[in-house]
Amino acid sequence: MALYLTISSVGATGIFVSPSGNDQALGTQTAPFGTLQKARDAARQATKPVTIQLAGGTHYLPETLLLTPVDSQVTWQAVDGEIPVISGGVKLDLKWQPYSNGILQAQVPADVQTEEIFVNGERQILARYPNFDPKARYFDGSAADAIAKERVARWADPAGGYFHAMHPALWGGFTWRITGKNLDGEVELTGGWQNNRGGAIHKTIRFVENIFEELDAPGEWFLNTNSHTLYFHPPAGFDPANATVEVTRLTTLVELRGTESNPVRAVTIKGLTFRHANRTMMETKEPLLRTDWAIYRGGAILFNGTTDCLLQDSLIDQVGGNAVFANNFNRRITIRGCEIAKAGASGIVFLGDYAAIRNPLFNHSQRQKLSGIDQTPGPKSNNYPADCLVDDCLIYLTGRVEKQTAGVNIDVAQNITVRHCTIHDMPRAGINIGDGCWGGHLIEACDVFDTVKETGDHGSFNSWGRDRYWKLGDVPENQLPHLALLDAVKPTILRNNRWRCDHGWDIDLDDGSSNYEITNNLCLGGGLKLREGFHRRVTNNITINNSLHPHVWYADCRDVVTRNIFMKAYRPAIMKTGHWGKEIDYNLFTTTDADRKAHAADGCDAHSLTGDPLFIEPAQGDFRVRPESPALKLGFQNFPMDQFGVQKPSLKARAAAPVIPPLAATAAPPAEPAAAVGTRYWIGASLHTIEGQEFSAFGVSKDDGGVQLQQVSPGSLAAGLGFQKDDLIQAVNQRKTPDVAAFCAAMIAAADAPLSVQFSRSQKSRTVSLPNAPFVLMESADVLYKVTDK
Repeated sequence: MALYLTISSVGATGIFVSPSGNDQALGTQTAPFGTLQKARDAARQATKPVTIQLAGGTHYLPETLLLTPVDSQVTWQAVDGEIPVISGGVKLDLKWQPYSNGILQAQVPADVQTEEIFVNGERQILARYPNFDPKARYFDGSAADAIAKERVARWADPAGGYFHAMHPALWGGFTWRITGKNLDGEVELTGGWQNNRGGAIHKTIRFVENIFEELDAPGEWFLNTNSHTLYFHPPAGFDPANATVEVTRLTTLVELRGTESNPVRAVTIKGLTFRHANRTMMETKEPLLRTDWAIYRGGAILFNGTTDCLLQDSLIDQVGGNAVFANNFNRRITIRGCEIAKAGASGIVFLGDYAAIRNPLFNHSQRQKLSGIDQTPGPKSNNYPADCLVDDCLIYLTGRVEKQTAGVNIDVAQNITVRHCTIHDMPRAGINIGDGCWGGHLIEACDVFDTVKETGDHGSFNSWGRDRYWKLGDVPENQLPHLALLDAVKPTILRNNRWRCDHGWDIDLDDGSSNYEITNNLCLGGGLKLREGFHRRVTNNITINNSLHPHVWYADCRDVVTRNIFMKAYRPAIMKTGHWGKEIDYNLFTTTDADRKAHAADGCDAHSLTGDPLFIEPAQGDFRVRPESPALKLGFQNFPMDQFGVQKPSLKARAAAPVIPPLAATAAPPAEPAAAVGTRYWIGASLHTIEGQEFSAFGVSKDDGGVQLQQVSPGSLAAGLGFQKDDLIQAVNQRKTPDVAAFCAAMIAAADAPLSVQFSRSQKSRTVSLPNAPFVLMESADVLYKVTDK
C-alpha cells in the first residue's frame, strides 16, 4: 500500500526526502523519506522523468549513493528556498574533558577512522610540524628538519603520520605514510608515488602531520585510533557544549555508473551542497601520459559511463580529494553555475581510458621509434569523456592536500569546453591539459589568476603534448609536423581569457603541445611560453609587462605569432639559429626598436612596429586600445575586457579578481652600457649561466642551476669529448656548478686530478670522465684561468 501511494503521488509533486523523514513514510512533502537511497529506490518504480526533492539540513550518507542506468531521467534538487547538504561524514556526539595545556579530549566511536574533522563547518588542522601558517608560500609552512632524527626522537610512536615534501624542481609534491621508526631513530616510510617525475625530494620544503607530539597550536587535532580518543586544541571562541563536530567517512558521495552501451542518462543534480569526503593522496598513484602527474580516478562526485547529465547550482565544499571526476566514457556532461572550494586535490577532472590511446607511454624518459608506432590518427575506442561543458563556475583554493593538481584538468578527452569560469588560488595550474589526445577543447572567457603558488615551472594555463610523436626516434624531421597531429587531431582554442601568474607563465604550452589557437587573451603577469611543438597560432593577444617566451622550437614548427602587443623583447631559450616558425610579424612592441629588431636574423618582425599602444584605461583593467593606436594599423582588434569569469550574479558577487599590474614604461630609456665582460670559454665551448625562465627550458631547478655550453666549436677538445651545444654542466667532481663562477672554481680545485663532468642533455643526466685534467683555458675581458695537466 505504501509503495502504491508513493508511485501514484510522484507524477504531481515528485519524491521528497528529509533528514528528519522516515523510510517507512510515503515520500510525500508532508511525509518524506529519511534517506537518499530510499528515495532513489522509489524513483526506480516511478514513471520517468521524475524529480526527487531534498529538504534542508544535512543528509548523512551511510554509503556512496550509487546511480545506475535504471536511475536515468531523474532530477535531484533542493526544495525551493532550502539548503540540503549531502555529507559523506558523520556527526559526533562528544563529551569534552580537559587534557593538558589547553587541549581537550573526548572519546569517539570505535569505527571512526578519519583524517579530517570539521568544527561548525570548517576543516581543522591535523597536528603538524611546522605549525600552520597561512602566509607561508609552501604547504602552509615547511621546515627542513621535518623528519630530522632530533625531531623524530620526540615522537613516541609516529606510525600513521604523514611526511610531505616538494619535488626539488617544484614539479608538485610527494606524500609518504610513516610506518614507524627504525633502530637508528629514523622514520620508516611508504609512498612517494604521487609525482610522475619522481626522484629526489626538496631539502627544505617539507612538513609532517598526524603526529601526537606536534599537537601544540589552536585549531590542531589528533585522533588516537587505538584508544579512540580525539584530542583538540580549540581556537578562541570554541564552545564545546554547542559546537557541531563532523568527521569524514566516505571517499565518493555520489557515483553515476554506466557503460557506453548502457549509460546513465539525463540525471540532473541541482542546488545541493556536498561536504565531508575523505582525503585521497595515498591513492594518487596512477601515472598520466609522460606528464608530471599521478592521479586517483575518483572524486566526491564521480561520473562513469553517462550521457546528458547535469550538475548545476551546487556547492562542493572542502572535500578531501577531487571534487568532480568524469572517468572514461562520458558524453555531454554539463557542470554549470557551481562553486568548488578548498578541495584537497583538483576541482574538476576529465580523464579517459589509456586503452583508447595508440602507443601510450607513461614515464617522461620513455621513448619509441617511428617504425614501432601505429600511425592511424585519433583514438582506438570511445572510452573517454567528450563534448562536455564546464560553464560559469567559481573554483578556488583547491589542492589543499595534493599539489600536482588543477582547478580543471583534462587528459585523454576531446571537445571539452571551459567557459566563463573564475579559477584562482591554485598550487599549480588553474587549467591543465595533460596531453594532445585528442584536442578540440575550447577555453574561453575565463578569469584565471593567483596560480602556481606552491610550485614552479608552470602556468595559469599549462599543457603538455608528450604524445606518440614526441621524442620519436628514427624519424625524418620533415615528418614531424604531420606526426604531431596523430593525437592532437583537433585544434584546442584559448580565446577571450584573462590570465595572471606571478610564479611562472600566464600561458605555458610545454613539451610537445601542438595544434593550438591562442587569440584574444589578456596576460597580466608571466607572458606566453611556447616550448617545442607544432601548429600553434598566437594572434591578437596582450602581454602586460612581458612577452613571448619561445623555448626549444623545432626547425619547421609552423608556428604563427602575429598581431600581438608585447611589452618586452622575446625571451628565447635553446632556440636554433635561423628562421623561427612560419611567421612572427606584425606585432607591436611598447619598448624600443632594439627589442623589435632583436631577432631579425631569425626572420622575426620585419613589419612589426614600436610605440605606445594607447590603452584606454589600463589602471582599471581596460586594455582596449584607442582608435589612433599603432596596434590597429597592424591588424590588432579590440576584444571585450568586461566578460572574463563567472557571470551568474550570486557567484560574481563572491568572486575575487586579479590585481591589475601598473604598466612598465612604454618607451624605456636606453640602458647604461654594462661593463665589458666577454664570453668565457672552456676547451672550445662558450659558457653561459642560465637564469630566469631558462631553468624551465633545461628542466632543472633554480637551486641546481648550471652552465650552458652555448656553442661548441667543431674540432675543439670539447667536441672531441662528445660535448654538444646546449649541454648543461651541473657538477665537476661532484662539486655543483650552478654558474660560471662556480664552474671556474671547481676546475681550479680539480688541479691535475681526474675529472668527472656531470651534465644534462635533453633533461637526461650524463657524465664524461677524463683520466687527467686537460689543458684548460678560460678567458674573458676580465679574467684568465690556466690549468695545465702534469
